Amino acid sequence: MGTAHGTSFDTETLRRGIEGDTSADLLSLYNDDAEIRIIDHTSQPSHPKVVHGRDEIREMLDDVYSREMTHHLDQCIVEGDRAAYSESCQYPDGTRVVAESMITLRNGRIDEQIMIQAWDENA
Repeated sequence: MGTAHGTSFDTETLRRGIEGDTSADLLSLYNDDAEIRIIDHTSQPSHPKVVHGRDEIREMLDDVYSREMTHHLDQCIVEGDRAAYSESCQYPDGTRVVAESMITLRNGRIDEQIMIQAWDENA
């Protein structure tokens, strides 16, 4: 794991944000005009869900962190103004979620993120 050269972004800050109990720490890692594109089975690659700006990102993260589930940063690689990380989550009933993200940094904060996620489905 590492730190982006000349920036304040590092994997331990990301870990605290992801594994925290609220969205506040993770939200602090995003630029005001950041954008997240989410791809999953409901938001296909041709039409990803796009979340623009800190207000929309806050709303999305508040929803995620309001759920009873654990979040874990599995691995992260930082190279210059780019980073990639894997995250795993689990609900109390055992349902698992896995997300892979590729991010672009600007001034040590997340500017663009592409997230691909998948989760267990009940049969």
